[in-house]
Order: sequence, then C-alpha cells, then structure tokens
Amino acid sequence: MTDALLQAFTAALTRPTGERFVVLLLAAILTTGCRTVLNLLRTVDALAPGHPSSYHRVFSRRRCSLWRLGRALAGYVLRRWLPTGRVAVAGDDTVAEHKGPKVYGKGCHRDPVRSTQSYTAYRWGHKWVVLALLVPFPFAVRPWALPVLVALYRPEACNQQLGRRHKTPGGLLRQLLLVLARWFPDRHFVCAVDGNYAAHELAACAHRRRRHLTLVSKFYPDANLYAPPPGATGPRPVGRPRRKGAKQPTPAQVVARTSRRRRVQVAWYGGGRRAVAVVSGTGHWYQSGRGLVPVRWVYVEDRTGTHRPEYFFTTDPAWTAQQVVEQYTGRWNIETTFEEMRSYLKLEKTRGWTEPTVLRTAPCLFGLYSVIAVWYAELPARWQRQRAIPGGDKRSATFSDAITAVRRWLWSEWVLATPMHQRAFAKIPPRLRDLLLRGLAPTA
Repeated sequence: MTDALLQAFTAALTRPTGERFVVLLLAAILTTGCRTVLNLLRTVDALAPGHPSSYHRVFSRRRCSLWRLGRALAGYVLRRWLPTGRVAVAGDDTVAEHKGPKVYGKGCHRDPVRSTQSYTAYRWGHKWVVLALLVPFPFAVRPWALPVLVALYRPEACNQQLGRRHKTPGGLLRQLLLVLARWFPDRHFVCAVDGNYAAHELAACAHRRRRHLTLVSKFYPDANLYAPPPGATGPRPVGRPRRKGAKQPTPAQVVARTSRRRRVQVAWYGGGRRAVAVVSGTGHWYQSGRGLVPVRWVYVEDRTGTHRPEYFFTTDPAWTAQQVVEQYTGRWNIETTFEEMRSYLKLEKTRGWTEPTVLRTAPCLFGLYSVIAVWYAELPARWQRQRAIPGGDKRSATFSDAITAVRRWLWSEWVLATPMHQRAFAKIPPRLRDLLLRGLAPTA
C-alpha cells in the first residue's frame, strides 16, 4: 500500500522531481523540529542522492503541480478508505504566522484560536483554506480530517498589486469543492463548514450541483424564508414570473412559538454522544439577486448547558435533524488537525518567502499529515501497537501515536535496512535496538 501511494505521487511529477520529492517526503516524517530542506537533508544524509541544491529547487523552481498531487492523494484515500457511499468532507481556514517584509502573500488576519467573544487577536502570516476528507479509521473513536486540497487566501491589496481578481475565503472553498466534484463525478460529497462560510452563494452552488454536493453549516435565526413561487408546481401564471412565493416565518419565530421540542441522541464533538432538543423546518432561503435555495434548518439546544443554542442548515431538505447535527459536529475534527499540525509538523516554522516556495511548502505539510495517517492505518499490527506514551489508551490512537509508529517503521525498514547500516544494526541487542528506535523517533 505504501508503494502504491508513492507511485501515485511520482506519476504526477517528472522523474527527477519525483525522486527528490519522495526523499523529502520520507525525510519530513523522520525529521524532528523545523522541516527546512537543509534539516531534512541532515536527517537522511547519504540516502539523498544528488546535489543538495536540487532539493531546494523542488519547491522554488521545479515544475510541480500541487493539483495533480492533491488528486493523487484524494483518489488514493477514496479508493482505499471511502470506496462507496457519501463522502463527508470539512472545510475551514487556519492562520499560520509568518512574519517578514518580503514574505509573499502574508497579511494581518484574525486568529480564531486566540480570539474570544470579547477579544479579537490578529496575526501576521498566511491564511490557508483547507478541504479535508473525514475518514473513520478503525483505530480511532472519531473520524480524522485528512487535508487533500489547500488554497492560499491573498489579501485584497496583494491581489490589486498583482492585477488579480480578489477571491474571498468562501470563494476559494467553493473552487476547491468544485474541483473535487469534477475529479470524482461518481461520488457525492457532503461538506460541513463553519459559520464564516454560511453564505447564500455557497449554498446556491451546492444546490445547483445537488447530485454531487450537499452543504451543512450554521444558519441565521432571521433568515429570509419563502415558499416556492406560484407556478413552480402548477400552471405557469400570465405575466412576469415571480421569483418567490409567500413569506414564511423566520427560524427564530418558529422556535419561539414551539413549546414542545423533540429530544434526540446525536453524535457530539470529540466522538461522544449528547442529548439535545431540536426544532426543525424547511423553506426556501432567499437573497436578493441570487434566487431561492431549498434548505432544512435545525435549532439545537444542548440539554447539559455546555454549548449555547445554535441554528444549522443543509441544502438537502430530505435530511433529518439528527443527520444535520451529526454532520456539523463532525466538522470539528479539522480543528484538531490544525492543532496537531502546529504541534507535530511545525506548520508555522516554515522559512520560505518567495511565491513558489510559499505556495508549495505549507500545502505539502498539510498533505504530509494525510500521508502519515494513511500509512499508520496500513502498518502491520506490531507497529500500530507502539504508542508514543507506553501504556496509554489502547482503544484509540492519536496523531502522536501515528507519527511515532511511522517514524520507527521507516527507521527500521528503510534507513537501518540499507546495506550500509543493516549489518551493524543487526548486531545490536534487541533491547538496545528498541531503545535506539525510541530515541530516533520521538513524537515531536
């Protein structure tokens, strides 16, 4: 399985670039600390053929299409782990701090991690819009969000200087979803996004492509809901056709006059379950100049009181309230991915500042997260049983367990199995050999 993924990557690149890309990929897993090219080459040393400058040029000058790499990664994950049925995906953005006067594409962005309801934190760096597949691995109690497509949000001033059309984060996410649906036209994708992407434009896009795409997000208590226009299901009226029918009550008005609320058990954040009270309804969401979008909206009230009441919606009115809530709560796994990337893959420690390097380095780190998760899921059981912390939770593995096991596997089966190291490593006593692998493969 490992060879199949590497072959998919090399097929998307030219032969010299593909060879060096595979070396950098394996070295990035083995390396601890900052994943600069020079640090990666220090880790693998003689196992990296060619001049060191040729590895720097992979990110700065070589012909390399991240779209083809993303398609190879997404195709492998879908074939191996999501072969049938609907595909759950999550979309969101994260800010990676990267200061410097000459850094391409940087801007001052709101940091959602450090911000609160009463305080807004800003950081200088890059805002990355990420689309991730939600994969239910057998070793985890919750799905893992595996990034497959990444786009850089450029500030409006930067686009004006370059003479480019400005794209909002919602516009970039829409582009990524359309690309994914075009690559795999026989699959249906269900995308859960945060309230920052709860835009009528994105919902209308999902409705137009409802055979391939469904959107789930937060909703507005005062949303404009209407009935279908007259003539939509019967004879067409004489004169100019109407755009919308009769005005319907807003979700907040329906909730206010509903005394009895249905209680259901739903999958909750972190893989647990929670008892909630729901009120649901359907309607056509209207925005001037953009038409109607049929939606099912759901009001959710947490009975334990730990979460404030929220409104959600989906562009598929046939869904139940439980499906809507569970799909949205599964979106939180992408936030866990962002946090683990900062802790274990050093997302904010990149050093490149030119345009090609910036546009390639961080997306490759996002892809590296997915590669590590997939390889860990396909490791033999004796390697999967090795935990970052001995004696930890045996029911569910974390990303620290995954990267530790994959590192030890690569050291043992690749680096120390080469002819220059194999004979010396075989002479080491088993206990000392295990201690050596633990020292070579820490969690961070």
